Amino acid sequence: MARNILLPSFLSTHRSRVVTVAAAGTLTLAAAISAAVVSLPASSPAAAKLSARPAAVSAAEFALAAQNQQLADAQAARPAAGGTQQVLAFDRLQASVAQRKQLAAAREAAAKAAARKAAAREAAKRRAAEQAASAAAAQQAAQSAQQAAATPAAQPTQPATTVTVPSGSAQQVAEQMLSQYGWSSSQFACLQPLWALESGWSVTAENPSSGAYGIPQALPGSKMASAGADWQTDAATQIRWGLTYIQGLYGSPCGAWAHEQADGWY
Repeated sequence: MARNILLPSFLSTHRSRVVTVAAAGTLTLAAAISAAVVSLPASSPAAAKLSARPAAVSAAEFALAAQNQQLADAQAARPAAGGTQQVLAFDRLQASVAQRKQLAAAREAAAKAAARKAAAREAAKRRAAEQAASAAAAQQAAQSAQQAAATPAAQPTQPATTVTVPSGSAQQVAEQMLSQYGWSSSQFACLQPLWALESGWSVTAENPSSGAYGIPQALPGSKMASAGADWQTDAATQIRWGLTYIQGLYGSPCGAWAHEQADGWY
């Protein structure tokens, strides 16, 4: 495969002349050199240079010499202003890169300094919080010690007061329980006829048609188990359940009695 070699610039009258060199290196440039020398003026320095070269110069050596000469000619022919502009552009590029590196280094240093300051502030806050908590605990301990010293010796615990369970007849028990629901004794004037009409104040009264049971006539009677397991036989348990029922639905015995008179039930 053959390659083309451009002749150096000193062969200006024959710049377009191309010398083909065989890849195997069997051909030389002797003929081309001779032709170039013949075509140059006899007094040309370039012709003198070529004439002075030995005839045995290889194609590779000649090509290298031609390239070096071409580069030298191009450097000599380049305007000085163009070279200066290139140098200035390169210097500006270098300065810009250096400036960006300095700016990045400054930002990194500032970020590290800010992180150190933030860590120091957090550590100071933790220390202040720990000191405040320690001081508060010490103050509380001192106050507790002062209170313990000022408090007299504890007296023996008195036995709990025994709760009085209403006693007497069913009507007496009911009248005594009214105050537990926040009602005055005057409410008994409504409660007495209400349950007298419903059950005759009998603990075992049972309605044969509905199955309602006891003094308040709970329907079914097992509802009264919420007031006590002895709901079937104990008047106080039945009355407690009945008063709770009246309070939740009618507000007072008189409210329940008014509903009974108007509708025949409560």
